[in-house]
Amino acid sequence: MKRMRLLALLLALMLALTQVRMASAQSDPQSTKTATPIKHLVVLMQENHTFDNYFGTYPGANGFPANTQIPVDPANLAAGYVTPWHLGNSTISDLSHNGATYNEQYNNGLMNGFVSALNRRNQNGRQALGYYDGTDIPYYWNLADNYVLFDNFFSSAKEGSQANHLYWVAGLAPDVGKGQTLAEKFTSLPTIFDRLEAAGISWKFYVQNYDPAITYRDLGPIANRASQVIWVPLLTIDRFLDDPKLSSHIVDLSEYYTDLRNGTLPAVSYIVPSGASEHPPGSPAAGQRFVKSLIQELMRSSAWDSSAFLLTYDDWGGWYDHVKPPQVDEYGYGLRVPAIMISPYAYKGKIDSTQLDFTSILKFIEDNWGVASLASRDAAANSLISAFDFNQLPRVPVYLPITRVTPVAAQAHPVSIIYITYGIVFLTFVLAVIFVLLRQKRTNKGMEKSGIE
Repeated sequence: MKRMRLLALLLALMLALTQVRMASAQSDPQSTKTATPIKHLVVLMQENHTFDNYFGTYPGANGFPANTQIPVDPANLAAGYVTPWHLGNSTISDLSHNGATYNEQYNNGLMNGFVSALNRRNQNGRQALGYYDGTDIPYYWNLADNYVLFDNFFSSAKEGSQANHLYWVAGLAPDVGKGQTLAEKFTSLPTIFDRLEAAGISWKFYVQNYDPAITYRDLGPIANRASQVIWVPLLTIDRFLDDPKLSSHIVDLSEYYTDLRNGTLPAVSYIVPSGASEHPPGSPAAGQRFVKSLIQELMRSSAWDSSAFLLTYDDWGGWYDHVKPPQVDEYGYGLRVPAIMISPYAYKGKIDSTQLDFTSILKFIEDNWGVASLASRDAAANSLISAFDFNQLPRVPVYLPITRVTPVAAQAHPVSIIYITYGIVFLTFVLAVIFVLLRQKRTNKGMEKSGIE
């Protein structure tokens, strides 16, 4: 009878342990095999800043060299110089950042045309040397303290938003011939989402304030409506508009939060902003609050322990950066942009100087999920893998503040609770077995003393 009770107890404990395991499996719907523990990659692309503009004074990073000064006119040094200056709450404008401006600022690799290029366009060239620091963008500096800051991450193209967003999704910015549209060119060019779809790997393109009516076919009378099409290149590709299965992956950002709550975050997520893009004259402070909400909700979700969140910026926006970008081909690289990797597997407080660009994102996806390269750029690119230490256990998330103060440890999130439950069930099982064995031992001793065989 005692043995029957012991067996029933053991069966009950094993059933409880199985149920906990099932709950854990349901919390992460991604069963696709990956080369690393990262099952969810989230990439947010903000707008128009250089590394020096945001992290030029960050301790230990490759920021402003000592005694940096840029001539007002490279052809007339007597006109004076501009040195880096703290922007703080200064009013800023949308600086010119097209291909022609880039070439003048780059100035055949001399990196001294930043002021003069803007002055020639009736803009305040001095603004190019303005920078923010930890008092202005404290959340981003806090992220850098706790995760990985890339200080050698370049934009992919020597141009503005459209070309760089195309590299982000397709590994190149296709040349459009005379009489040809970008949509026609993309008919035969694959994107990373085509690769994922063919392999049965989940993905979504989350768009803040998404309006499905805005595509390349109908930009409407309002000029700023075009930004959605530029920042979401899939809206320029017919198959992603006409195939309901593909178009269903382009969704409003609200679904990101729903997916986190429901445990249905896809394997690969791209995010673009709207009002909180940090695109000048927009406020970096508003962008920080937006980014903080995205990261903290990921940290609170069951996906955190298998996720990586990359924050980066699409182009230099006309701002100064001192590093001469490697010229990998006739189209790029462009200037450095800020980039931070946030993940439970990210090194803490590491400054990573690996040479990277937007095609490095594609490289990581291709390597991690086992899909083919898209173009020569991503095939040859360095991966984001250098940001991770997969020998460590997943780090508990830290809810970082908007101010530069000591970070506050986060409360246990759902995955941690599951692990704790595992431990409780296992400990209960062990204690129950010990209790039964001790009781049986006492019973046997009593029987021996009584002379009972």
